[in-house]
Amino acid sequence: MFRRDYLVRLIEDMSQMIAKVFSLKQERKHTEALWELDDLFKREFRLNSQLLRSLSASDIEQLFRNHGYLEADKLQSAARLMEEEASILLELEREEEAALLYTKVFQLYLKAALQGADPKLLNLPERIHIVRERLKSYALPDTAARDYYAYAEQQGMYAEAENILYQLLDHRAIEYNEALQFYQRLQLKSPEELVNGGLPLEEVREGMDELHRRFQHSEEDGGEQSIRQD
Repeated sequence: MFRRDYLVRLIEDMSQMIAKVFSLKQERKHTEALWELDDLFKREFRLNSQLLRSLSASDIEQLFRNHGYLEADKLQSAARLMEEEASILLELEREEEAALLYTKVFQLYLKAALQGADPKLLNLPERIHIVRERLKSYALPDTAARDYYAYAEQQGMYAEAENILYQLLDHRAIEYNEALQFYQRLQLKSPEELVNGGLPLEEVREGMDELHRRFQHSEEDGGEQSIRQD
């Protein structure tokens, strides 16, 4: 109950702050807007925005672990403030800084989603979609792409998951067996689920054929399978 009350109060404070920041942005008072966000970071998370900008997404995630447990809802809340900060940097035409911060936000949202964050707290799927659109013209780091691949499959976005899967394969950031298991999991889905996910059964089979075509198999060392990409 205490945790839920804390989160409700946090979201109320964030909503008021984001409304205030929006108003300041409308008045072109970007520096004041950044100060307001920094103040909320310090008050709610005992962190400051400058520190968060200097850390990697993985390091930020560790700050929200308590005895090994990820406080996923607090993480998505902090990421929401970071997203607002990135939007201000974009308006200030500090595009490179904004893109780097949006990338961290994307990774943190995904990590929160994959670790059981309440999707309704901040409308997390919508936030992920918005930030993904912001980053359309940028290449995702492989670590972010892997999480997005897992998230897309989790959400039933099978065509999107497949697209990311082949990007990871091109970067040699995912193993053949893991890719094969993706298609095997899809074959267990109903035809309706696959169609809704943008990847009908016929295309699943075509994807598996393409995967086999990319890789050649040879049995070595008493049955161990070695994989070579063409």
